[in-house]
Amino acid sequence: IMNAFGLIQIGLILSSTTIISSLQCNHLPLQQRKVIENSLRLLDKMGKKFPQQCLREKMPFRFPTQVLQPRQKETVGIAIEEIFQHIFYIFSKNLTLAAWDGTALDQFKNVLHLQIEQLEACVIKNHTQHRWSKEVSRLKLKKYFQKINCFLKDKKHDLCSWEISRAEMRRCLQLIDKMTRKL
Repeated sequence: IMNAFGLIQIGLILSSTTIISSLQCNHLPLQQRKVIENSLRLLDKMGKKFPQQCLREKMPFRFPTQVLQPRQKETVGIAIEEIFQHIFYIFSKNLTLAAWDGTALDQFKNVLHLQIEQLEACVIKNHTQHRWSKEVSRLKLKKYFQKINCFLKDKKHDLCSWEISRAEMRRCLQLIDKMTRKL
């Protein structure tokens, strides 16, 4: 009798977590906006105003905006998850010359990490349906973030390269925000 009761409890827990996760997936665009708002605030808090001496080093990275314009919400979710993973990776690198607020940086990475996990949980369900567009988007995003990584390496991760990258990530998050508002 005890085993049957234990199984019923486990079943109830599993079904309630499935319901909760599907509810979270339904509210993803709204949640996304809050995450991006928070991320932008933390990006600003991490560093000071953009240094004037870095203006002449600015690079046109050209974010591939078409990856955020597919017809299905799921594909946008996949693209956003991918973008967050790249941003997380960039900000987990050689930051010694970045002179940023460490607490704000850690909070920023935590927010991104939690959102990546949330998106993965929601996106996995629709994974196979959007394989082609996902691969094309993935390549475009990879190329874009490789440019940023190469720029950081070429500049030996100096202060200006980090500030320019931070400004670019801000622009990137603003584009995601603009897109999620349309969904």
